[in-house]
Amino acid sequence: MNLPDLPVRAVLGDLGTALDTHGAAVLVAPPGTGKTTVVPLALAQRAPGRILVAEPRRLAARAAASRMAALLGQPVGETVGYSVRGDRKVSARTRIEVVTSGLLVRRLQGDPELPGVATVLLDECHERHLDADLLLALLLDVRAGLRDDLGLLATSATVAAERLAELLGSAPVITAHARTFPVDVEYRPPARGERVETCVARGIRAALSEGDGDVLAFLPGAGEIARVSGLLRELSEVDVLSLHGRLAAARQDAALRPGARRRVVLATSVAESSLTVPGVRAVVDSGQARVPRIDHRRGLAGLATVRVSAAVAEQRAGRAGREAPGRVYRCWAQHEPLPAYPEPEIRTADLSRLALELACWSTPDGAGLGWWDPPGAGPLAAGRALLRTLGATDDAGKVTARGRRMADLGLHPRLARALLDGAAEVGAKPAAEVVALLDAGAALTDAGAELRGLREAHDERGRRWRSEVRRLAGVIPGGPDPAGLHPEPALVIALAHPERLARRRQPGSPIYLMAGGTAAELPAGSGLGDAEWLAVAEATRDPGRAHGVIRLAARADEELATRAAPNLMSTVDEVIWSGEVVARRVRRLGAIVLADRPLSEPDPALVRQALLDGLQQEGLSLLPWRPETARLRQRLAFLHKTAGPPWPDMSAEALLSDVDDWLAELSTARRRADLARVDTAAALRRLLPWPEATRLDELAPDRIQVPSGSRVRVDYSGGEPVLAVKLQDVFGWVETPKVAGVPLVLHLLSPAGRPVAVTSDLESFWRNGYASVRAELRGRYPKHAWPERPPGS
Repeated sequence: MNLPDLPVRAVLGDLGTALDTHGAAVLVAPPGTGKTTVVPLALAQRAPGRILVAEPRRLAARAAASRMAALLGQPVGETVGYSVRGDRKVSARTRIEVVTSGLLVRRLQGDPELPGVATVLLDECHERHLDADLLLALLLDVRAGLRDDLGLLATSATVAAERLAELLGSAPVITAHARTFPVDVEYRPPARGERVETCVARGIRAALSEGDGDVLAFLPGAGEIARVSGLLRELSEVDVLSLHGRLAAARQDAALRPGARRRVVLATSVAESSLTVPGVRAVVDSGQARVPRIDHRRGLAGLATVRVSAAVAEQRAGRAGREAPGRVYRCWAQHEPLPAYPEPEIRTADLSRLALELACWSTPDGAGLGWWDPPGAGPLAAGRALLRTLGATDDAGKVTARGRRMADLGLHPRLARALLDGAAEVGAKPAAEVVALLDAGAALTDAGAELRGLREAHDERGRRWRSEVRRLAGVIPGGPDPAGLHPEPALVIALAHPERLARRRQPGSPIYLMAGGTAAELPAGSGLGDAEWLAVAEATRDPGRAHGVIRLAARADEELATRAAPNLMSTVDEVIWSGEVVARRVRRLGAIVLADRPLSEPDPALVRQALLDGLQQEGLSLLPWRPETARLRQRLAFLHKTAGPPWPDMSAEALLSDVDDWLAELSTARRRADLARVDTAAALRRLLPWPEATRLDELAPDRIQVPSGSRVRVDYSGGEPVLAVKLQDVFGWVETPKVAGVPLVLHLLSPAGRPVAVTSDLESFWRNGYASVRAELRGRYPKHAWPERPPGS
């Protein structure tokens, strides 16, 4: 067979030599070079054995197989076939099989030796999908221990191939250069308040008016594609097509074939590198992509909309320069920074499914495998904990028979659990219907309405859903399955996500509290607005939003919730501080309060803790601080600052941390009023050190006798001792008196009590300051005696 004249042909010889010599290689080739189609055909020509091509997406797998079969002039399933979950076209004559990465992981688990396979081509490694990273790690393990003759070829559309080559044993890196044309870049950021869909539609109209050829627009998801399509309805002379993974095969194929008229193809990231969209002269890039994310703190896993990386933006732009000079319209400002490369899914996604595959591989923690990026310890531990909860692994992390059944289903462990346990509750087919919906995703928020629509649908999506239902129902033993009866989907959803059972916070509110503690808002027009309880299948939380958003749910009730999640049920006596001690017996489903009643005789230990919480929240002001008590605390604080231990620290932080040492009354108090009756002075004296306590009045006296005979109170509130005293009362002191070795700060007052001088050096004051003060006071108070030299000075 004559291979197409694509750029990768120039390096096929080098690739063959690298595989013969090293058994592995890395091929760096941008989109359009033929790496996905020409290379597998060339590998099949040069050596016996089957070639497996692993693609990250089902759409890409099917398209690659169709393209290669067309080059051979054969139908798919002859020399070239494909296998994706729920769909397979292969035969005994198949030499090249295109499979999804996840399916090949399952095949490896069943037979790690891959009998009859000569080479595995890992396509689009740069996209860093979770299944692809896991597949690479498992294949490296197989090659090291079972199949040293297995050829591995990793392809990437970007130049960041050094780590790949290192993982493959310092494998050769072969580079194929694409024949490209120049691409003009124009930045068209959204106007203030403009949605990205409107900005993209504006860019598409500009692309159509400013040049010829087809237009390829990149959007983050199917919802945005539908909205942009609606904004372009007036384009009567242009075919507007969609391209994403949820479309029927015929509609996907239409976007991948040249059309009779000019076309606008609205695509998700599937068109970045895996697929070829012919005839494109202009690209409109939203600058966004939808990627898996998990919020571990709130327990929300799903898809998040993120900015694309610079590498992805370059790939998208390159689509415009495949066949002729092109243009790219970027819907962001030129100065806006982009990350260099996409974030690997293994760093951001839910790792429960990865954890199950690792358990099946007998390496629950992934140790000993060669990872491009190893899974994070925290997210992997969370995934392993979920598997134990679901019964998929034992306490040691070893996979159970139930866990292997769950893995064989090819579903997320939560959905596998819902299918297995739901079948026993509602029947195999009804459970499979709900699980197939949850796995594929829904267009509506109301899961019940979505299911009713799918049962009546005769389009490709309906046919695919029914095919998946048959597959799932056929591999599990079902419980009662009454013909024609369709139970509400809430129970099966709740079995998958018990922590997402949700109850309305208050009548009429669209905010629901989920059992896991996260609040989520039900969108207007969902059809579920009158439901008190929901079983939430999907919820997301975007940055900056106060609540999550419910994307898919079904009506539930309290009886169903308690039946589906008995492990979340609890009845506890709660004694808390809420401005007062509040004691009640509470029945809960996770964070949702089902019922509560007051407790007349709460546990004293719980009451004590509630009072302590009140002190921590509101501070020591809950205790009475009469003036003499406050002064005692200030004197002790002064001694702690001046002399240090054993004099106690009187700060609020220290007192609250050492409550057991001084506030014995906390054990007998029952309410806020009891704290207000505490003898705080007596309590503080419990902290006095012995025998040092006998010197308290000597070291930090409350009052000091002055030469006039008066006893004047010392003020310790400012951290240093202050004595506010009339000037005439200190006639007779030559030097400043000291307390605990610290000179008093004398605030000298007039006969009327007004300040006239401040000093901590009385001797210096007599020499240098007294004369001017005396002159002023003689004028104001002529009847008082103001000697030129005060007595004793």
